[in-house]
Amino acid sequence: MAASDRIMLGPLVGAIDQGTSSTRFLVFNAKTAELLSHHQVEIKQKFPKEGWVEQDPKQILQSVYECMERTCEKLSQLGIDLSNIKAIGVSNQRETTVVWDKITGEPLYNAIVWLDLRTQSTVERLINRTPGKNKNHLKHKTGLPISTYFSAVKLRWLMDNVDEVRSAVHSGRAMFGTIDSWLIWSLTGAKNGGVHCTDVTNASRTMLFNVHTLDWDPELCQFFDIPMEILPKVRSSSEIYGLIKSGSLTGVPISGCLGDQSAALVGQMCFKDGLAKNTYGTGCFLLYNTGQKPVMSEHGLLTTVAYKLGRDKPACYALEGSVAIAGAVVCWLKDNLGIIQSPEEVEKLAASVGTSYGCYFVPAFSGLYAPYWEPSARGIICGLTQFTNRSHIAFAALEAVCFQTREILDAMNKDSGIPLKQLQVDGGMTNNKLLMQLQADILCIPVVKPSMPETTALGAAMAAGAAEGVRVWSLEPEDLTAVTCERFEPQINPEESEFRYARWKKAVAKSMNWETTAPLNGNGLKI
Repeated sequence: MAASDRIMLGPLVGAIDQGTSSTRFLVFNAKTAELLSHHQVEIKQKFPKEGWVEQDPKQILQSVYECMERTCEKLSQLGIDLSNIKAIGVSNQRETTVVWDKITGEPLYNAIVWLDLRTQSTVERLINRTPGKNKNHLKHKTGLPISTYFSAVKLRWLMDNVDEVRSAVHSGRAMFGTIDSWLIWSLTGAKNGGVHCTDVTNASRTMLFNVHTLDWDPELCQFFDIPMEILPKVRSSSEIYGLIKSGSLTGVPISGCLGDQSAALVGQMCFKDGLAKNTYGTGCFLLYNTGQKPVMSEHGLLTTVAYKLGRDKPACYALEGSVAIAGAVVCWLKDNLGIIQSPEEVEKLAASVGTSYGCYFVPAFSGLYAPYWEPSARGIICGLTQFTNRSHIAFAALEAVCFQTREILDAMNKDSGIPLKQLQVDGGMTNNKLLMQLQADILCIPVVKPSMPETTALGAAMAAGAAEGVRVWSLEPEDLTAVTCERFEPQINPEESEFRYARWKKAVAKSMNWETTAPLNGNGLKI
């Protein structure tokens, strides 16, 4: 590539997209939002006990370095000068909890993943301490119910059950962070001056953060008995946090940080209140921009910080509906039941029958999240007959993702009072055209998918490129790139859709109150 071509390319921005199942590094053109190159590495999840989900923080960090280096090699092969990369943004799986030793830089335990259920007894103990045993006791400050999902209860479990964590906290050596904090601290120097920070979107998922004051709340920390000294400094989602200290991108500022669902909201350019997006990944997350005021849900949704794009910019908020199991149900069909060999096969298998034939699948593997917040629920497949085969179960699994989204959308419409006219979607599962058509049929509104599906990484890149001191990406409405989209219109009549949805609700009711917290013996029986 000639030097003149390289100059025309203009400034580039990188994005680390650290998700539950993989890590990616992507590089975008800041003027056109075009994706130039990327690399992806799968991340192993560990399941040491039933309901436990862990990852190795060092493997996560190593995967980030690997993705950055491989992407840089690909860019060099394309003749692109790496000095064009002016900033890097971070987007991450939220709530997943890491505690490490600031002297040695070593993690003190595996990361406890957001899906993990080991904290159920911790949650029950905490709820029992509240007046009226109310799981929403802290919601006026946090926007969240007391649940296994959020970081504070995972941190409390680590302090109660892991000697290394407890002693490091007592001796002042411990640092706590969600994945963004662990990565930024490590990339900016680790034990040699690494920056210990998080952004408002990730902080708002811990249950230690006050969504009104936009800072850690002493009363919340007291409730969970967590010392504030171990917490990272809370920053905006778009400012220079520090510089990368090693590898091909040494000296490049990290200047954007957003939890993955907030990043997707930014990447979908949902900057006005009333705009919403649904991301189909391991779980499913519908965020609805409510503007500069936090709206407290009456219908089981979460109140969360959507973004704060600059130190002096206002925070914007969102209502969020979170579904624990979406893409994870397809992995379960592959890894646990063995009825497909690859995730892509599920579409072909489901399409071969075109119906679940009355079979309903409620994948409540980690209990039910929004709008129920029912940790005692467990997965069920019901409505089986001798006619049911694996294709019907595959179809029912895809329908389950759509029905769960419909439940959240119903709650959102009730909370906002303004029904959504269409749903913007993104995430890996949106490549499944059958799923997208099913979603339109079950919601009875059009589903709109951008042709560039990497909206999470794009959002992190936009935040990084727009930061003060970088300023290579304009977020002014007139400068935002128009996005081409694929539309899926509803194709069944609303009566049929309502009938199927009513049956789904019946199945959900049967999945409830299944589990108690009494321990199991080796045979799966309550002791």
